[in-house]
Amino acid sequence: MTQFAQSLKTWRQARRYSQLELAHEADVSARHLSFLETGRANPSREMIAKLGDALNIPLTARNQLLAHAGFAARYQQRSWDAEEMAPIREAVEYTLDQHAPYPAFIVDRHWVILKTNKPAATLFGMMGVREGESLIEVMQKEEVQSTIENWPEVAHHVAHRLRTESAARGGIEALESAADVFARAPAPNTERLGPVVPTIYRVGELRLSLFSTIAQFGTPEDLSLDDLKIELFFPSDAETKAMLLGMSAQA
Repeated sequence: MTQFAQSLKTWRQARRYSQLELAHEADVSARHLSFLETGRANPSREMIAKLGDALNIPLTARNQLLAHAGFAARYQQRSWDAEEMAPIREAVEYTLDQHAPYPAFIVDRHWVILKTNKPAATLFGMMGVREGESLIEVMQKEEVQSTIENWPEVAHHVAHRLRTESAARGGIEALESAADVFARAPAPNTERLGPVVPTIYRVGELRLSLFSTIAQFGTPEDLSLDDLKIELFFPSDAETKAMLLGMSAQA
């Protein structure tokens, strides 16, 4: 079996498709797909693109499939400071700035904080968290966990999110290992669940209850953009909203 054939089979199984289901989704014959998985047929670049779309494979893995089939990589990884990325940088900065007075930041696939807005810098700065640090590593510190009032509930959802992201990318050992760590937190309280589980920060006299949404680029053609996530925090109660508005007015 060729490297391409093994990789294709692994991704198909990871996405829980039968050969017949994938063939239908990618609009190819089940016979040809079977030949691709056994190495009896070689794929074209166009076929790899169709299979990548059907399986929703991340761009890094698509480059690997191309390499395994003997083709050059299709997707680049541009520098964040590159001239071509200027519209992207402007869009990200606009989103972060416009989200104030609520916290927001952007992270990469390893949960490294690349950029924050001022409210996020203030909030996370109180816990000793800075740009360039990995949230996964930061949240494993006892001093940070102690600032999260509902840590068991938060840890449970962090573990689930890490495993989901790992599975979506074909398995990332670092994310799986971190998920196992967070899963060892005390059992969450399931009797007081609301529509979302907020993260309740308590630093000194400051208490903020925040939930978040995640934004991603809809049509990435660059490896860096395929990984980026913008996390936008919102107050989950009136007291937190008033506190954030007050902190913004004082800044």
